[in-house]
Amino acid sequence: MIHLSDEPMKNHTTFRVGGNAKDLYLVDSADEIIRILGACDENGTDYYIIGNGSNLLVSDKGFDGTIIEISKAMSGIKQYPDGLYAEAGALLSNIASVARDNSMTGFEFASGIPGTLGGAVTMNAGAYGGEMKDVVEYVDVIENGRVKRIDGADMDFSYRHSIVSERNLIVVGAKLILGHGNKEAISGLMKELKDKRNEKQPVEFPSAGSTFKRPPGYFAGKLIMDAGLKGFSIGGAEVSSKHAGFIINKGDATAADIYSLIKAVQDKVDEMFGVRLEPEVKMLGEFE
Repeated sequence: MIHLSDEPMKNHTTFRVGGNAKDLYLVDSADEIIRILGACDENGTDYYIIGNGSNLLVSDKGFDGTIIEISKAMSGIKQYPDGLYAEAGALLSNIASVARDNSMTGFEFASGIPGTLGGAVTMNAGAYGGEMKDVVEYVDVIENGRVKRIDGADMDFSYRHSIVSERNLIVVGAKLILGHGNKEAISGLMKELKDKRNEKQPVEFPSAGSTFKRPPGYFAGKLIMDAGLKGFSIGGAEVSSKHAGFIINKGDATAADIYSLIKAVQDKVDEMFGVRLEPEVKMLGEFE
């Protein structure tokens, strides 16, 4: 375990913005997480769990509490005859590569999602017709200071949702059920999806992926584009001219710029179409 004090959160989020966290722990086991949680409870300290920081906007004022980062030090992947078991800090791209190398199919959809397994399970991440709910057999979580196992069928997976947040669970690993396939075909599909992502999404700029959830009956990106907001910017934050569903950091954005742009987009789309977009990005700290 590594402990960092007064740590800039811009170094731990894909938006590359954010003030300092009072304490940040890079953990490598469930036991360490449980110990830190116990100390936080004892001291009345706020805490927040992150993975790759790929779906997170941290305030410029920082976070006066403890950040528990489940990433590289807790990213093991184990092969089973019918799939893979991955720890919560494993990058989805790495899991997809291990699956491909072992001729396992079913996880290609996640190969380009820039996050960790823990975050993906928490929000039932998905892309190109696949979602985590399609492949999760069971999830190991921390609940009330103990590790327990929950069947995938009991995770209440739905669009960008699971029971993790509702029950204040912390994902530490999950078993993925995958099929047997042709390695070349799997590799070809992963390349096809990567090319499609690179062509349509602003991967060359820091972002948090899709900024807004898909509203029922609509597509967020199209609503934003139809509102004339493609390329609209506040400070260093911009609605991507490549894909209106993404807010990007052009290089010198602050968290306040990004937050203000999110609000401006919500207000304009609401005004024009009567649809209130809900951010997919999580907000941490004070913004107003």
